[in-house]
Amino acid sequence: MGIGMEIVYLGFPGAAQLEAEAGVQLLRLARFGALVSTCHLAIEAMRPDHAGPHYDVRLDLITSAHEFRPIAHCSGEDAEAAIRGTFDLAEQELETIAARARTH
Repeated sequence: MGIGMEIVYLGFPGAAQLEAEAGVQLLRLARFGALVSTCHLAIEAMRPDHAGPHYDVRLDLITSAHEFRPIAHCSGEDAEAAIRGTFDLAEQELETIAARARTH
């Protein structure tokens, strides 16, 4: 069974391209399926009234042991880049967890 994902858009209606990017990035975490059961992705437009939005992306992992593991926020003018950044951080976190599990 794969890793589940819930996506929430805050401050804007969302976009199919962002959902597609999140799906592609989730595939990167598939190798950690034994460690992660689901994740929650929040994409927030922080400045909807200014010249251009600034996006804050948050990813929270729920482990197979039902532990909540928040990943550091990524933000920027490009929501897709922020999504990739938060999944980069998640991948690093999961690699660390997997390495610890192998040594114990």
